[in-house]
Amino acid sequence: MNELPYLPPQRVTEAAKKGLEKINRYADTGDLETFRSILADYADVDRERIFFGPGSDMLLKEITYLFSRGRKIVMVHPTFLPTVKSARQSAAKLVRIRLSAPNFKLDTKILLEELTRQNEPSLVIIDNPNNPTGKILLDEKAVKDILNLKNILLVIDEAYYEFSGKTFASLVKNYPNLCISRSLDKAFSLAGLRIGYIIAGDSFIRGLADFYVYLPQPSLCAAMEALKNTGYAVGNVAKITGERKRIFKSLRKLNIDVYDTETNFLVIKSALPDIAERLRGNGILVSDLRNALGYGFIRVSIGLPEENNTFLDTFSKLEGIIK
Repeated sequence: MNELPYLPPQRVTEAAKKGLEKINRYADTGDLETFRSILADYADVDRERIFFGPGSDMLLKEITYLFSRGRKIVMVHPTFLPTVKSARQSAAKLVRIRLSAPNFKLDTKILLEELTRQNEPSLVIIDNPNNPTGKILLDEKAVKDILNLKNILLVIDEAYYEFSGKTFASLVKNYPNLCISRSLDKAFSLAGLRIGYIIAGDSFIRGLADFYVYLPQPSLCAAMEALKNTGYAVGNVAKITGERKRIFKSLRKLNIDVYDTETNFLVIKSALPDIAERLRGNGILVSDLRNALGYGFIRVSIGLPEENNTFLDTFSKLEGIIK
């Protein structure tokens, strides 16, 4: 599920416990506005551009519902964004642009051609980095080319921003048709509290005028404490990135097809089409990507060093069956 294996600092868990003392009450409006300001400072944007809620998945579904009416939705394939089902239900048309091995790049020429065809109003939703490939799909030129088109709204999911270090949040003030979604689930070790937020351009702000920002008390208290000192998240990213690189090099030495990413996971192509089931039989859970990328592809979340070593040993033995 791409969670981090580390708990947040004790000060964060204590803040969550303190929130439990107030669970008979809705979150205080003043606390919600304070959190909005804290998020704005962290993202380096104006506070009125910040909206948040229980998970970025919920926010993305809300955006899809609000802004897809009468629009064509354009996404990449594969993607594990939760908006695919919502898009099928509400969009005038759904178009998916394929990312293919070995580089999993997005052909922006094809994307722009699709967006200029018949000048259809479109909502573009792209995860950057992409899940499950872990690749950066957009650069600033591509983003601006999309945003400068007529009748286009662009949503970029940056759930792995802390790992990639790449963001387009600074463009939001000049491009009303841009919206960024992010999460505190990953680098901040808060997946169990489901905290997501968006950075909205003016066109999105107007559409979200009636959106009620809220979080459960424990989530709100923990998130506010987490963002007071983000050093632990930076440390989390450094540890996970180091382990990801170590596993990548180890697999390469074994001549395994492994694809590096800018996230907290790796993508691996095994010669065994049922590798995910075999690993499960040995007590190791990975994401089976056969439907997304083809037989033998798996996504492996980076865990603790001892967990990663167990995976390497088990995977190597299973691969040895056919080598």
